[in-house]
Amino acid sequence: MSDKVYLTQEGYDKMQEELTYLKGPKRREITEAIRVAREHGDLSENAEYDAAKEEQAKLELRIQQLQNQLASAQIIDRSNIPEGKVSVGQKVKLKDLNNEDELEYTLVVPAEADFNSGKLSATSPIGKGLIGHSVGEVIEIKIPAGLKKYEILDIVLA
Repeated sequence: MSDKVYLTQEGYDKMQEELTYLKGPKRREITEAIRVAREHGDLSENAEYDAAKEEQAKLELRIQQLQNQLASAQIIDRSNIPEGKVSVGQKVKLKDLNNEDELEYTLVVPAEADFNSGKLSATSPIGKGLIGHSVGEVIEIKIPAGLKKYEILDIVLA
């Protein structure tokens, strides 16, 4: 079996929902598209059929990935999150000392990261740089674009 995949309960539930959707409605939708494309005759020159089969292959791959991740999932126990220190499962409010912007990120495991939603991977350069620090600390983090300087304003359990 592969390495453990650490997830929050929310992340686990989201993956489970996606898997249910893909194995149910989405699989039926693609099966129907293949059936309709077959009715158009010669499969060797049928672009609709080829596209539907390709989509089916991608779907089955995603289903397999989700099943593997869920089978190896380890739910993060929030009671073990240290108080007052940045760690996975916490929302961190920062002040970017380079431009005075205030930022807010929730530190999550890589499988749940979504920068557009403010969910930052704990394994990203900024995530790694924040872990273990406390409110009031000023930290410098090297990122691909250069050196960033942040002050930790607040830490709350997400």
